[in-house]
Amino acid sequence: MQLAPETGQASITPAALQRRLDTRTKPQGSLGRLEALGVHIGQALDTDRPRFVQPTIMVFAADHGIAADGVSAFPSAVTAQMLLNYLAGGAAINVLARQHGLALRVIDAGVASDVPTHPGLTNRSIARGTRNFRVEAAMTQAQCLAALNAGRELADATLRAGSNALLLGEMGIGNTACAAILLHRRTGWPMADCVGRGTGLDDTALLRKTALLTEAAARIPHELSPQQTLTEFGGFEFAMLIGAILQAAQHRCIVVVDGFAVSVAALLAIEMDSAVASHCVFSHCSAEKAHRALLSRLDASPLLDLQLRLGEGSGAALAWPLVDATARLMTEMASFESAGVSDRAT
Repeated sequence: MQLAPETGQASITPAALQRRLDTRTKPQGSLGRLEALGVHIGQALDTDRPRFVQPTIMVFAADHGIAADGVSAFPSAVTAQMLLNYLAGGAAINVLARQHGLALRVIDAGVASDVPTHPGLTNRSIARGTRNFRVEAAMTQAQCLAALNAGRELADATLRAGSNALLLGEMGIGNTACAAILLHRRTGWPMADCVGRGTGLDDTALLRKTALLTEAAARIPHELSPQQTLTEFGGFEFAMLIGAILQAAQHRCIVVVDGFAVSVAALLAIEMDSAVASHCVFSHCSAEKAHRALLSRLDASPLLDLQLRLGEGSGAALAWPLVDATARLMTEMASFESAGVSDRAT
């Protein structure tokens, strides 16, 4: 069963938020793009004094049947191996989470290999990876709904425990192939414009990946709804990401979107509920080929552009200090009146 919305429309207006920024002890507009970010955060949280509590990184991991066709430079076994690395605290996202004091949750959404029970691992596995969407639907309708609801439930539990900011990441060999075909099917863009090098494919492998995904997309020529597209060509981690984004928006919380794969999940979530867009902060533009075009389609201005292509929430964690600083500036900076500082000459 899907969880019900928590709140309605925001009551605070962009004009009121901008007015608060304009009356802080600084020249108007002097914080540049952080001012637009501040208005965005204020609207999302429905307050002109935003404050983040218990920001949490959620990394969803799963495997993809299409990986058996060689669309990645790495074997599927790496997904489970990286999961163990997260649990041991040795991955990039662990380092960044420690640096910025962020809670980290690692979720097995559907990893193909055995993963030992660990107190740091949340097991919501739907199956041992999806099926190969080149020849059949990636998942059943029931599996897709179960994964969407698992994402909602995981986000709901974290937010009800006090968090008002989720930083979303993913891990799964083959997931840039999954993201590319989802993007192609939702936008109609040429497949070649949607497919990138992922974990580092050479030119020959990139052409092969594109051909395989073109073949897969042709399996169903007719138009699909967002959820049907997810069922046919998606991954369990994508479905859980979408569910988490939808639930966070219903709680009036912030979602910090990581790279290409999570941005594609955000695209589908926004198609399912347009109100989701006002709760998403896009952390960075990655090196993956189609990411910049996707961000433009979403009218999103990424905070960073560092040519990252790691995933696992790393870009979201790197951008977090900017998001947090913006909220603190809005909330803690004195006004001209309270500080006894003269405003602009009249």
